[in-house]
Amino acid sequence: MKKALLLSLLLVSSVLTQAQTSDKKWGLGLGAGAYGTTNVASTGLMPELYFSRYLNTRFDLMLKGDFGMFNSKLVSDLDMANAFLNLRFKLTNETKKFRPYLYAGPGLLADNSESGVNFDLGVGGKYYVGTNTALYLDAGYINGLERSPSKSSRDNFWKATVGVEFDFGKTPDADMDGVSDKKDKCPNTPTGVAVDENGCPIDSDGDGVADYIDDCPTEAGLTSLKGCPDKDKDGIADKDDACPDVAGLASLKGCPDSDGDGIADKDDKCPDTPKGVKVDTKGCPIDTDGDGVIDSEDDCPTVAGPKDNKGCPAKEPEKKEITADQVIIQKDIKATPVHFLSDKSYLTNYSKGILDKLIKTLNTDRAYMVNIFGYADSQGTNAYNMNLSQNRIESVISYLTSKGIAANRIIHQKAFGEANPVASNDTEEGRLKNRRVEFEIFKMK
Repeated sequence: MKKALLLSLLLVSSVLTQAQTSDKKWGLGLGAGAYGTTNVASTGLMPELYFSRYLNTRFDLMLKGDFGMFNSKLVSDLDMANAFLNLRFKLTNETKKFRPYLYAGPGLLADNSESGVNFDLGVGGKYYVGTNTALYLDAGYINGLERSPSKSSRDNFWKATVGVEFDFGKTPDADMDGVSDKKDKCPNTPTGVAVDENGCPIDSDGDGVADYIDDCPTEAGLTSLKGCPDKDKDGIADKDDACPDVAGLASLKGCPDSDGDGIADKDDKCPDTPKGVKVDTKGCPIDTDGDGVIDSEDDCPTVAGPKDNKGCPAKEPEKKEITADQVIIQKDIKATPVHFLSDKSYLTNYSKGILDKLIKTLNTDRAYMVNIFGYADSQGTNAYNMNLSQNRIESVISYLTSKGIAANRIIHQKAFGEANPVASNDTEEGRLKNRRVEFEIFKMK
């Protein structure tokens, strides 16, 4: 009977599987210990084998076999065999490494050539040394059978066992993050993402944005900015903000633009430009002609002019043609002509000395006015010489005005080119005399 019971236990154990945790719902326990009877002082070896199945957080169902062997008071190597269907009550949850428990349940005992129904109960504890491996120690009572023929007494047993339990079974883990679906609070984590013990993506800075989508995983930030901070609250992440301490515009990398000209304040050399005025790269109003009048206020933006004329060139007063009967030619005042080098229109120092004498004469009487006439020698084309003689007139006028002679005192000017020579153009001496500017001094009647 004892051997038949042992074979039955092994057969059932090949069908059942065992459990210990909600992840690994099956468990296999192997142990050995000492046993004895409660009415006779004796001890023996008790090996143990069990399979358990996780039911819920408080209970496991166990199919267990205990075998009494080598009892000190008996000759038989196998003294008893007992199969139990126990319910194990867990006193702590499975987050603890040490997990005490109580157990009890009915059994089938074979003892002294007799067999019958019995029960056991006891207390124990498991200590997990690995994720799925635990050492256990328990002590219990096994109810015996009444002895034949009188059935006036029974052998009851005590036992103490140490052993090891191995948990196994398929653990559902849909997102394959290493945390079972039952415990996974984030069951749809993308493949390869590091997770915490709850199966949720790790969030190092605790800002609610998981590290794998957090552009700033070590600094708490905003969800809208992929986990990055925004000190100035302008909607631009500090890492991308060229002005992180002051609110600004996205188009200027987070920098402000007080005058709205498109140039950030930090780069704006003219930060108070009126709205709508076009500016250059430095933020200053554009002044195309460089006359000091900005284009938005310049009536002639492409031509330089004074500010009091809105940036347009000042119009020279219209000169009225003066007739001969309106003037008195100062025939007694002889003004020496100014001569020029060949093909030149600039004044030599000698020529400037002659003009200084003319200026002195004009300054003796503010009523004196002057007409200016320009000439050239015969070398070159007539058109070229006309232009050259005009340039010589302009050189003289520029010098006179620079010395204080008012432009309105220079009444008439005319270029004659190579016309009206005063000497022969066949000699260098004659040509020099012809390269001249002449003056006519007069007063108005």
